[in-house]
Amino acid sequence: MRQPLVAGNWKLNGSLASTKELLAGIKAGLAEVVNAEVAVCPPYIFIPEAQAQLAGSSVAWGGQNLSAETSGAFTGEISASMLRDFGCKYVLVGHSERRTLYGEDSALVAKKFAAAKEAGLIPILCVGEALEERQQGITEDIVAGQLATVIDQSGITALDGAVIAYEPVWAIGTGMTATPEQAQAVHAYIRSQLAQHDNAIAGDMRILYGGSMKPENAVELLAQDDIDGGLIGGAALNAENFLSICKAAN
Repeated sequence: MRQPLVAGNWKLNGSLASTKELLAGIKAGLAEVVNAEVAVCPPYIFIPEAQAQLAGSSVAWGGQNLSAETSGAFTGEISASMLRDFGCKYVLVGHSERRTLYGEDSALVAKKFAAAKEAGLIPILCVGEALEERQQGITEDIVAGQLATVIDQSGITALDGAVIAYEPVWAIGTGMTATPEQAQAVHAYIRSQLAQHDNAIAGDMRILYGGSMKPENAVELLAQDDIDGGLIGGAALNAENFLSICKAAN
């Protein structure tokens, strides 16, 4: 039985004051979240605050990105071991905004995935297609290619214990939404791709939906057979909304 995971990606949002308030609000509502695992990924600079407030709670925390390098002259970068120093359990790898806005290709994403695993972090590997790719009918080709690059670099066993998040890029912050059936179809396809290499890893893999999950659509999305939680953007910035999704994952 796969334990649902609801992970909040705060992106480039928040202040120290709002971070304190948001974390306190999430902690206050945890009693109603029985079965789902909960995690938050704040901006780097607020990770120490997350560590201070969440230590000893059931909420995990992680980074939104990491460097493929371990150390050196890479100004502005953060290594996997630095995230580990501040108690991070998770790290997002290959988020659609990193791919589209910062030019991270699948080869670099695969290196970051390997760096995360090497350091003992759990990578949340993000995959998904843009609007034009969906319109061309090549969603499965895009997703398969993104997965294959990681598997080719690290081997299928490296995905054991990792997490995958499916992001239909066209449904993030655009007002467009994927139907539960559309989301389920891609989740099932991702699992089938993994099963070609290892049935056990495919069966155990938690695949999150990252396409603007909100309290209004969470129950229906999370009811799908192959959707094991959510990677939450905007709704994660409000404790009540985020907790509503966490409760739906129960």
